[in-house]
Amino acid sequence: MIMVQFDLINWANETIGIGPGAFVRTLLSIVLLMALWLARRMLLRSVERKVSTLHSRYRWRKTTTYIASAVAIFTLGRLWLHGFTSLSTMLGLISAGVAIALKDPLVNLVGWMFIMWRQPFGVGDRIQVGNSVAGDVIDQRVFAFTLMEIGNWVDADQSTGRVIHVPNGRVFTETVANYSRGFKYIWDELSVTITFESSWRKAKGLLNGIVTRQAEHLSDEAEKRLREASRTFMIFYTKLTPIVYTSVEDSGVKLTLRYLTEPQKRRGRKQAIWEDILEAFAACDDIDFAYPTQRMYMNAREGKPGTRASELSPSLVSAPSGADDGRDPFID
Repeated sequence: MIMVQFDLINWANETIGIGPGAFVRTLLSIVLLMALWLARRMLLRSVERKVSTLHSRYRWRKTTTYIASAVAIFTLGRLWLHGFTSLSTMLGLISAGVAIALKDPLVNLVGWMFIMWRQPFGVGDRIQVGNSVAGDVIDQRVFAFTLMEIGNWVDADQSTGRVIHVPNGRVFTETVANYSRGFKYIWDELSVTITFESSWRKAKGLLNGIVTRQAEHLSDEAEKRLREASRTFMIFYTKLTPIVYTSVEDSGVKLTLRYLTEPQKRRGRKQAIWEDILEAFAACDDIDFAYPTQRMYMNAREGKPGTRASELSPSLVSAPSGADDGRDPFID
């Protein structure tokens, strides 16, 4: 056995030009990498048999990758850089030489460490980064995280189908809004404008019934989530049930429905509410939708009795003197 090993080292030295020490370290490196790969594969197979949820399997794959990579870097560093006995010394010497050349990757690496530590978002969360991109987090890596884009040319925060890769360093330079963490629900609003002649009190009662039927069941769950979130964040709401607000626009009375919904179900919830509104208003002869129009309003005839202007006298309507000279009587 010793002779075979000695002959193999001599062959590598004469054929490839690798010295005995380097050849041994190369073999040990290959064995180490294969052992780590095999151990990770066996662990993941065991996890897949016991864990059924995709999210948990994903977390196991990512965690084992990070651990195996860290063990490989540390062990290979000690093997090849045997003169350095301290990991901190080795990392310090390496970082000193590449800090300027690899500024952006290093910032992204620190951003990944911040994301892992503080966890401003995780896989499955819906987030918005700055004002440029929003989506559902589908992957997290050392230098970037990946989003399934929502919005853009698609209304109501639905998926566009595009996959967006965002550098981790952007968590330090841009605002990250999380739709899912903490409170879990978001407030949404839907505005309905009816004509001034419509029975707005009746319309408001119908809308109250519709939004209560569609969204009030979320209030109890939202209150529970709110209590949990208040342990971490200063979140305070006095009212979580749906409500309808009244205001006046140029074209009519504006009734605004405000209600809680899950971020991923926003469009479906709004569609269900609109369909109920259309059916309810279609059955009422005294409620009509308003839209931008032009009409003539005669205050002397249509205004309230106490606010009507007096009727124009016939003398003001008749042509004034001097009208026959061809000049406009209303222009000096």
